[in-house]
Amino acid sequence: MPRSINRDTQLCMSLSGRPGNFGTRFQNFLYEALDLNFVYKAFTTKDLPAAIAGIRALGIRGCAVSMPFKEACIPLVDEIDASAQAIASINTIVNDDGLLRAYNTDYIAIRKLIERYRISPDTRVVLRGSGGMAKAVACAFRDAGFMSGYVVARNEEAGRRLADICGYAWAADASGLNAELLVNVTPIGMEGGAEADTLAFSREEVEAARMVFDVVALPVLTPLVRLAQLLGKPVITGAEVIVLQAVEQFVLYTGVRPDDALIKRAAAQALA
Repeated sequence: MPRSINRDTQLCMSLSGRPGNFGTRFQNFLYEALDLNFVYKAFTTKDLPAAIAGIRALGIRGCAVSMPFKEACIPLVDEIDASAQAIASINTIVNDDGLLRAYNTDYIAIRKLIERYRISPDTRVVLRGSGGMAKAVACAFRDAGFMSGYVVARNEEAGRRLADICGYAWAADASGLNAELLVNVTPIGMEGGAEADTLAFSREEVEAARMVFDVVALPVLTPLVRLAQLLGKPVITGAEVIVLQAVEQFVLYTGVRPDDALIKRAAAQALA
């Protein structure tokens, strides 16, 4: 029987320029499975200050924040967690009786994956991308002690800016950089995108690397991931990132941490 919504139901939401379904499916699956009186809905807005004021005024428990609002939200909240301070970007707001605290669970997820895969800080990282998510990924590697890295970006100004923040170097392409870990944080390979069938790194670069990390979540098996697996390289997928960061949001909203088996079921349903 479907859960009923009542006056005590707590609302969580997302704000994105282009709302998707992953968060809605993932969070609502867990609310129902754990019999929590919560509901989750995706929104967009053309009036960000009013939207954030509405979260505070209406007692909305939590809000996931996606592009293009991650930096613009900063002056609109009351407190900023270290995870968001580290990269001057937020992706989660938690409302505690009108006090808005901001976090970045993307950053938290990347740090957890670095630990999970026991990636040595001595590893030479080549990261492609210079947007908001690239900043979260690059800063997570920086703060985990990775000193040797390159930011590869088509936009030289943005690429150099991110490289400078992390103490890395900028490069126009990845050839000749002798990457040990290749990280794609661009839309290359994304389902439905203009470069859905494109490799984020060349076959030669993948062959030379020890490990590949593709932050693109849909599809899970991007062209880069498929090639890396074909070549027998260890792989971290974007699905792992999106699930981990969503779990951390769920915990912040509800105070409940689901077990691994339930998280796996929620992820399968949300990514289907």
